[in-house]
Amino acid sequence: MAQPFRIEVAGETNVGRKRNHNEDNFAIMPDYGLFIVADGMGGHASGEVASKMAVDSMQEFFSQTQEDPERTWPYKMDRSKGYEENRLITGIKLANLRIYETAQRESKKRGMGTTFVSICTANDGVYVAHVGDSRVYRFRDGKIEALTEDHSLLNDYIKMKRLTAEEIQNFPHKNVIVRALGMKDTVKVDTRFEIPALNDVYLLCSDGLCGPVTDEAMAAVLTEYAETDLKMAAAKLIERANENGGPDNVTAVLVRWTQ
Repeated sequence: MAQPFRIEVAGETNVGRKRNHNEDNFAIMPDYGLFIVADGMGGHASGEVASKMAVDSMQEFFSQTQEDPERTWPYKMDRSKGYEENRLITGIKLANLRIYETAQRESKKRGMGTTFVSICTANDGVYVAHVGDSRVYRFRDGKIEALTEDHSLLNDYIKMKRLTAEEIQNFPHKNVIVRALGMKDTVKVDTRFEIPALNDVYLLCSDGLCGPVTDEAMAAVLTEYAETDLKMAAAKLIERANENGGPDNVTAVLVRWTQ
């Protein structure tokens, strides 16, 4: 990042109130300016295998390309995008292929997959990349805004026809994801570029947070804690999800731009 900004980061994950094991994973990799949340799915605990594979695969790819930028990539670069954005997308595509191939090879892991959200600092800004229904939010001047759009059946329905608030609330397939790592041998990654301002906080989270906790409630927690204690802010967000029933594993990573 260009001066005068530096970055503070905190991350926390919790099993929630209803699950017996945690299939979420997160990673804080300040050496690469890379921050990740992955929410695994699949029976026999293979969801946590998929989400860990996604994180490990990204770490490995970023480590290799850091040491050797000329290294041959397994995917062609998209000429319409710069090096850093291509690097991020390629890492995610590689993670996807590894998860898919492992699931094909090992019958117990068949059908495993994971959502994936990350931000990567580069070129005086930040690239946001995501697949699935985990989210990235930006908290700025007391307001919270989602920077990602869920790859979910519910969101597809909302886009196709205007569902009433009640229909959205009672939608029977809320947890059906239409895009995730490991579903197929290839994956489409959505990216965008943002330029952070001083005191911006970026929140990466699994749907265990943004499901039970409203955007307004998240903004209230960040207003109270994010400027003074980022770790406490992450803990309080998770606490809110658990107070609201904690129906799923819940993970929050907070990245704050400071002086």
